[in-house]
Amino acid sequence: MAKVTIDGVEVEVAPGTTILNAARKIGGDLVPPAMCYYSKLEGSGGKCRVCLVEISKMSAQNPNPLPKLQASCCTPIADGMEVKNMTSPKVQDMRKGVVEFLLINHPLDCPICDQAGECDLQNLGFQYGAATTRYKEERRTFDRIDIGDKIQLQMNRCILCYRCTYVADQLTDKRVHGIMNRGDAAEISTYIKNVVENDMSGNMIDVCPVGALTDKTFRFKSRVWFLKPFDAHRDCKKCSGKATVWMFGNEIYRVTVRKDVYHEVMSDENGKPEYICNECRFEKKDVKDWTIEKVAKMEKWSVINQGKYMKDTDRVEIDTDPRLLYGRDEDRKAISMNNIDTPEQTLSENKS
Repeated sequence: MAKVTIDGVEVEVAPGTTILNAARKIGGDLVPPAMCYYSKLEGSGGKCRVCLVEISKMSAQNPNPLPKLQASCCTPIADGMEVKNMTSPKVQDMRKGVVEFLLINHPLDCPICDQAGECDLQNLGFQYGAATTRYKEERRTFDRIDIGDKIQLQMNRCILCYRCTYVADQLTDKRVHGIMNRGDAAEISTYIKNVVENDMSGNMIDVCPVGALTDKTFRFKSRVWFLKPFDAHRDCKKCSGKATVWMFGNEIYRVTVRKDVYHEVMSDENGKPEYICNECRFEKKDVKDWTIEKVAKMEKWSVINQGKYMKDTDRVEIDTDPRLLYGRDEDRKAISMNNIDTPEQTLSENKS
């Protein structure tokens, strides 16, 4: 085992472990963010640059610092290494620059984007983004295209993290999409507009860190913070059958994989990622199709979950029809996460 110190916290990990995974073993705020790295996808990482850290001591044998910041997702630790992340002014300044770069071509779609509230780039933009832009050139723009009957691609939002291509490579035996062109003309697309038809293609939506790939069956139906997420399972011969169902009242609006604190698909007791098939994701939207287990809390770091967009205001009394107020109270009950303690809790009933 090797010892590495990250922001003053020492941890012991196996040789060959990356700095990012060593930090994840510690947890908390000192874990570098990651937009392209995905631990369940082999070969991912090294593209978005938001996880760069400062290595102030290379190892016990070589106490010299590295002059340049290093990508924590693909840099292995060495015994005695010392790393600075949140405690390094250079890292914080770099991260602001990288986020500004990622936002150069990214549209201000948060008010209408289905990923809003659980978007890694939205969280980073709130923490490191500037209120104004220095970019004056014309932005890249693309038309929305359907890459299947259930998936829509909006390249305007894509940051070219490559996660969706790794999913297609490693979960299916036939990948028909990838990175086309080069430089600032690079884009995700299908070869001669082929359609992504394999039964695990929906997992591309879950691994996408932004709103570039969206579920067409859920588009514009609701904001995620208006829905109750529940862990649920069903017997499925194609996949794990374990998912998170997002509900309003007794209605399932969408189905996703179960995710951990780093927004990655969870693994079973044998370490196998619990991806779900398209049948579970798109076709099983009836509560009777699922066994509801327990409530699944929204991710801890979301800007919505932390209430960063909220502020205290004076209470306003509105003189309106009591029937409208009754309807609003019923809606609040349907989306409320309060008093949910057991898997057996009764779901709100729809009332006319």
